Amino acid sequence: MPMPSTLWRVSALALSLALPASAFAQSPAPGAPAAAAAAAPVAPDTVVAKVNGAPITQGDLAIAGEDPALSLPGVDEAQKQKLLVDYMVDLKVGAQAAETAKISDTPDFKRKLAYFRDKLLLDEYLEREAKKAASPEAARALYDQTVKAMKPEEEVHARHILVDNEAEAKKIAERIKGGEDFSKVAAEASKDPGSKTEGGDLGWFTKERMVAPFAEAAFKMPVGQVSDPVKTQFGWHVIKVEEKRTKPIPSFDEMKEQVDQYLTRKAQQDLILKLREGAKVERTEAAAPPVAPAETKKP
Repeated sequence: MPMPSTLWRVSALALSLALPASAFAQSPAPGAPAAAAAAAPVAPDTVVAKVNGAPITQGDLAIAGEDPALSLPGVDEAQKQKLLVDYMVDLKVGAQAAETAKISDTPDFKRKLAYFRDKLLLDEYLEREAKKAASPEAARALYDQTVKAMKPEEEVHARHILVDNEAEAKKIAERIKGGEDFSKVAAEASKDPGSKTEGGDLGWFTKERMVAPFAEAAFKMPVGQVSDPVKTQFGWHVIKVEEKRTKPIPSFDEMKEQVDQYLTRKAQQDLILKLREGAKVERTEAAAPPVAPAETKKP
């Protein structure tokens, strides 16, 4: 759940204060026991700090650690634990000061609290329900169904050399057909910065990925052939087809993350639509601003 801007400022402050000390922490000497890494999991209700008597538990740190605003890539677990404790101490101190100042009694705060409570409840509910939909069985069934409906696609692996005019393209085609190495000529003469350093290699592509004149030429040519100049909106091309194949179908393992994401999003969308259909929703139009009376012109 996105953080209110105030919490973001607190977290940024806490981490900026805590990071300098941790950044200069010495790494353990070679051969030293990795006690922290091997430590047993700590129970969520374990108290790790107190602020004016109010406890901060390991469970509180776990929730804070899931906050994207507190992401700490490259920080080891011991340092991360310390930084999160420091952050939670700052958060608790600030919250206690806000309570003393009666911030929680203001109408604006109550509205914000109600909003974020509803949002957190919805996020948790959607996440829980989506896990049921994105089951291993559902993922496999969707993959199998999708693969069955896929039509075979032809792919070509080709190289090309791009130049500005037809005359230059003809000279290059003659050089290659005369025995010069395509890759070397591409590195020397091609105007395509994306492929010239790779010897003009474009990798594998399907027909719709290329502009029409280029695709038509590449897919008609036999393997090993070098084309006559081909004109597109980018310039003049000399093409060499290296290989052809039927595009391989990605495996379930390769597609699993995308399948799970689709099932999750669809389950959440379907759930919201279903809830909306079953709810009695009454929309009221905001009161229109009063219309000022027209000025009476004086004779």
